Amino acid sequence: MATARDRVAGFASGIASGATKLLVGHPFDTVKIRCQVEGGHGRFKGPIDCLLGTVRNEGARALYKGASIPLFGWAMMDAVQLGSLSNYRLLLQGNDKSHRLGHFEHGLAGLGAGWTVALVATPVELIKMRLQMQYASGAARTYRGPVDVVRHLTRIYGALGLWHGLHATMTQRSFFFFLWGSYNVYSEWLRSLRVAAAPPFLVNFLAGGMAANTFWTLCYPVDVVKNRYMTQPDPSPTSFRAMFGHLYRIEGLPGFFRGFVPSFIRSFPTNASAIFVWESTMRLIKGETRH
Repeated sequence: MATARDRVAGFASGIASGATKLLVGHPFDTVKIRCQVEGGHGRFKGPIDCLLGTVRNEGARALYKGASIPLFGWAMMDAVQLGSLSNYRLLLQGNDKSHRLGHFEHGLAGLGAGWTVALVATPVELIKMRLQMQYASGAARTYRGPVDVVRHLTRIYGALGLWHGLHATMTQRSFFFFLWGSYNVYSEWLRSLRVAAAPPFLVNFLAGGMAANTFWTLCYPVDVVKNRYMTQPDPSPTSFRAMFGHLYRIEGLPGFFRGFVPSFIRSFPTNASAIFVWESTMRLIKGETRH
């Protein structure tokens, strides 16, 4: 039967996972967001041009713009996501850890975790993206920092301004069904190849990276639309649903894949490392010696 330690281990391990994501993935994320929002008619020709132009004009530290919020936010988001994932799994197991879940049930647990973490992810991503899309410096900046973004959003949208775009984030996070369902598929496949003869973290690392690539391949168009919607001038003139048609009319199908390359490249090392850290910390907390 599941113990209290089993229920809290996912939350505690998620903090370590979130910190790992920030360190490895934030520069890729900045390039991705800028390419997505600028689109095909913006200031960058592509992800390499975005990377080089950002470093040349703003310095290497610009790749970590908006990182102060994710430093806390990603730790909190992964704590909520992975903690709730662990508990949804236990719920589907009937509180019996010996009951083995199928791929679909792992996907359902991921879906529940995605909707749950959307409540935390929306304000974190909203503030982060507003700062990432700020090119000016000094007095010309729209926002002086995260607190200024919070003031602006609450002034425009009211007390719930930090959750502007919650429905869009929940739609994007629904694809966690495929992230965690495919993670189980890849894990079992790797074990069938006797990869498990190596240290358990190798299965976690490889399966986590492949699952992340699967997730981003499927959800990327929705992610582009979500980010365009949430970074519009306020108050947002185009609804989340209408943004799909608007983007298609302006840029066609390629518009839905702006910034895909850095996102796809980022997804493997970032999520593989994060899931490896999560699974390893979980085993440590639970006192388990093997996967």
